[in-house]
Amino acid sequence: MAKPSEEMNAALNFRRYEDYPREEYGRFYDNDEMIWDASWTHKCPTYVHQTPPCQGSCPSGHDVRGWLDIVRGLDTPPEGVTMEEYAFELYTKANPFPSTMGRVCPAPCQDGCNRNEIEDFVGINSIDQFIGDSALKNNLGFEAAANDTGKKIAIIGGGPAGLAAAFQLRKLGHGATVFDDHDTLGGMMVYGIPGYRTPRDMMAGEIKRITDMGVEVKLNTRVGVDISVADLEKDFDAIFWAIGAQSGRPLPIPGAEAANCITGVAFLSAFNSGRLKHVTGKVVVIGGGDTSIDVASVARRIGHIDTTHEKDRADNIIMGSTAHDVADTAAREGAEVLLISRQPVENMNAAQHEIDDALREGVDIRGSLSPVEVIVNSDGRATGLKVVQLSYESGKAEAIEGTEEVIDCDLIASAIGQTGEFTGFEDLDNGRGLMDATKNYELKGKSGHFVAGDIIRPHLLTTAIGQASVAVESIDEYLKGEDLSLRPKVDVHHFELDEQLERAGLTPEKFEAEGEGKEKEDGHRGTDSSKFAIHNYEDRSFASVITHEKLFLGHFEYTPRIHRSFKDIESDEVLQNFEERMVGLELDDAVAEAKRCMSCGMCFECDNCIVFCPQTAVFKVRKNESALGRYVDTDYSKCVGCNICEDVCPTGYIQMGLGE
Repeated sequence: MAKPSEEMNAALNFRRYEDYPREEYGRFYDNDEMIWDASWTHKCPTYVHQTPPCQGSCPSGHDVRGWLDIVRGLDTPPEGVTMEEYAFELYTKANPFPSTMGRVCPAPCQDGCNRNEIEDFVGINSIDQFIGDSALKNNLGFEAAANDTGKKIAIIGGGPAGLAAAFQLRKLGHGATVFDDHDTLGGMMVYGIPGYRTPRDMMAGEIKRITDMGVEVKLNTRVGVDISVADLEKDFDAIFWAIGAQSGRPLPIPGAEAANCITGVAFLSAFNSGRLKHVTGKVVVIGGGDTSIDVASVARRIGHIDTTHEKDRADNIIMGSTAHDVADTAAREGAEVLLISRQPVENMNAAQHEIDDALREGVDIRGSLSPVEVIVNSDGRATGLKVVQLSYESGKAEAIEGTEEVIDCDLIASAIGQTGEFTGFEDLDNGRGLMDATKNYELKGKSGHFVAGDIIRPHLLTTAIGQASVAVESIDEYLKGEDLSLRPKVDVHHFELDEQLERAGLTPEKFEAEGEGKEKEDGHRGTDSSKFAIHNYEDRSFASVITHEKLFLGHFEYTPRIHRSFKDIESDEVLQNFEERMVGLELDDAVAEAKRCMSCGMCFECDNCIVFCPQTAVFKVRKNESALGRYVDTDYSKCVGCNICEDVCPTGYIQMGLGE
């Protein structure tokens, strides 16, 4: 039964209950069953910041919601700073490669997007690309820390992990020297991904921003061969290993040692370095991930020539150091390319749009096939690949008896896994061609050595970048002589309300308790009007990811996603077509797409709580006292704990937790 009006209007203390005599009403103090009494509760709303699933599922831990808020206009830039500059600044706190990520990241953030419960995810990748391309167009750069610490870190490998580490180290004022055995920085971003997916001028621009921070670069230098690890340990305060996994795993079947049975990594490296211009004969690619799709698509693009010249065989070019002569270009024809996968086509790990593009471009894809044997002729060359069909009816892959067949081929490229190259530092090999790391990305058993990227476990570019960010934090603690910190449950780049308040000139005052003894202790009570604390706000972002069940989805109208356009290439147009396929969003479309973000776990100033509060207890914070994340507050002298504000909050930012 609801409380009568006269009782509701009685004088209440900060606990929202009258001070009844304990001996008569001890239940209010001692019995948890009295939390609820009919339609009202002692609980009041508190504003709880949580991590959205897009951010929680991003391997580099972007503050995705944060830079979407900037693009949509919710978080306005400081005076004299454009939206594009402000978004770029926040984006690159976690990842210095927005243009690259927008093009090639498979976007696990989009898979986790709560907007999927309404119609479709927010096109986060397309806004990545918009931010990155705008930054390149406007020549935006990075600045190193003003104060140099005098510490020097050797970075082994100039790929995404190594460059991301150099970027983060220079922001901390540490010296960074990158050693790479290629003649160009970029690692797998350059040598493992075709230029029509990551345009080389774009890549060069994103890399130059980092080296311009004062990063020293030593190219064509292989650690372990040209310079020893012992020498690096003498000359540097710490070593960061980011050598990648640029040696492909060979096929574990008989005959795989044939000269024309090569790895997908070697194939792409030869193409991206400009040595491989065409193939000869039919190409069979084995895999199912993005690398296998890239190999197959490149083979279609470079085309086939009909030749008997030994020098023109693709495997001789790939495994040697020579390059194809372009004289045969006029004779080039479309190559016949088959990709086989142990998984059914619909379950392949490659991004769906890449699979669709490969099919459209003329790549034949067959799933549920397992290689059994490479058929080798008397010259030691592969002439065919014996395969068998697989069934998954039992829940695991089982060969179907009697379905064996031989596929004729002139070149076999396997993209089934990768390992590192350990010449000169063999003791760091964990026995599986990789390195072992602690949770802080310190190399196990090697103090002062840190590691990140594919050499731990081949995965995504954004994974390598995220690991590098954590590793640099660990390096910084190591250089300061501190114990490596325990990582939080949700380990991402979080929104900081303190930063927003500081930007608005609202930094909380320093707290100084007055008096001594109990008087000083009592100085901590009754802080609701004091300026030294952020009231009614709780940051759970380090421990909690908010799911769609906590949102009020009824607030959001059906709004179709704004798609980027793609230059679809048909099979008869693919030969020698290396144009970028992806066309980025223009400003208006990028802003409109960003506005589809539901701001999960953070206020986006919809006013629902203000409009629907029956007690007018919820109110807007005065403009001169507000900031992003500090838009509404509650007058607890009016609040009756009715839960309506929580119910109508679209983002789950309001929870009835005060008083627990």
